[in-house]
Amino acid sequence: MFEPVVTTEAEAQPRVSITVDGRAIKVRKGLPLALALMEANVVPLRRSVVSGAPRSPLCLMGVCFECLIHVDGRQNVQSCMIEASEGMSIQLATGAPQMEEVG
Repeated sequence: MFEPVVTTEAEAQPRVSITVDGRAIKVRKGLPLALALMEANVVPLRRSVVSGAPRSPLCLMGVCFECLIHVDGRQNVQSCMIEASEGMSIQLATGAPQMEEVG
């Protein structure tokens, strides 16, 4: 589906370990998280809350909200807007977000 252009410069970039739905993977450090996940063949990133259809990054600049995931316990994080870093815990979104209790 997604084939990255592999260059010696890209291969030389340091890797970091992250967990995606409990599975450890290594991704390039500093890459936007959406791209790092696609490069690691983690697609789709979420499913539509209405139809259950698979969704993956579209605009990669924070406009479309198709790349929403849960990062380190925070819901609905735009994965295209944050960099991949060591120890991130990712959960792919599978339905409507849960409401947080106030008080």
